[in-house]
Amino acid sequence: MKAVRFHSYGDSSVLVHEDVDRPQAGPGEVVVRVAGTSFNPVDVGLRAGALQEVFPLELPHVPNVDLAGTVAEVGADVTGWAVGAAVVAYIPIAASGAAAEFAVVPAELLAAAPSTGSLADAAALPATGLTAWQALVEHAGVAPGQHVLINGAGGAVGGYAVQLAKGAGAVVTATGSARSAERLRSHKADRVVDYTATPLVEAVAGERFDVVLNLAPTSPEETAALAELVADGGVFLSATSPVPQDAGRGVRTVQVYSRSDAAQLAELVARVNAGELTIDVAERRPLADLAAVHDEAAAGRLRGKVVLTP
Repeated sequence: MKAVRFHSYGDSSVLVHEDVDRPQAGPGEVVVRVAGTSFNPVDVGLRAGALQEVFPLELPHVPNVDLAGTVAEVGADVTGWAVGAAVVAYIPIAASGAAAEFAVVPAELLAAAPSTGSLADAAALPATGLTAWQALVEHAGVAPGQHVLINGAGGAVGGYAVQLAKGAGAVVTATGSARSAERLRSHKADRVVDYTATPLVEAVAGERFDVVLNLAPTSPEETAALAELVADGGVFLSATSPVPQDAGRGVRTVQVYSRSDAAQLAELVARVNAGELTIDVAERRPLADLAAVHDEAAAGRLRGKVVLTP
């Protein structure tokens, strides 16, 4: 089969599209024929070796944590999954990934794929959707009538975060550039702040929010200013920059680290099937383009979520 691997850490040139042996399913595992995978910003740091102390990889490594496809082989001790089943999964970061024609996945991480839309496009859901879910549903417990601010809502996680917060009945303020404003409004954000035109703190002067979720890289000073926008007793979460250790005023701070969770992924899929959650895909490209996608991401040229197909 064909796969993209890197044999050493380095720039995008270490990503090689090559022939490799097809994986076999061990006990508790399935082999999935990959319909699609997707790029995540963390992929750049993993390839460059910047995260090897936190996520040591066995080289050569197949990247990409997002997977959508069909079950091709079922290992011993696996129940509930049969050959041909359409599935999605968030593969653990340090495990062999989905940038290949076939990928091996622990069966416990699988969820049934959405029954609507393209199976390949479903690869844009797992990692980013789970990040948004774990931030707003699991950690923040967003409730009807709460005011939620999502900073950096123009990215893939932000799109799901806006939809989940609105689905919970919250009033949502989202920040994004002009190019993402229409999409955020389509997700029913109550207000979109173009941070390139007006600084956020100025745009919301005098306001406080029950929940503030930061999805943008921010300096310590900018992060502290965001935490100041949280109402007394509210929640400040960040999936990017470190949160303040003590924000005062009873504000709870949460550093968001996403993880694989099949039950939560199934909840996200149920919302997609019900028409309550939209999967946004900006581009669909062949897997052989993965190195170019890394370069475009580093240069800030990606327009949104990129799905790659073997």
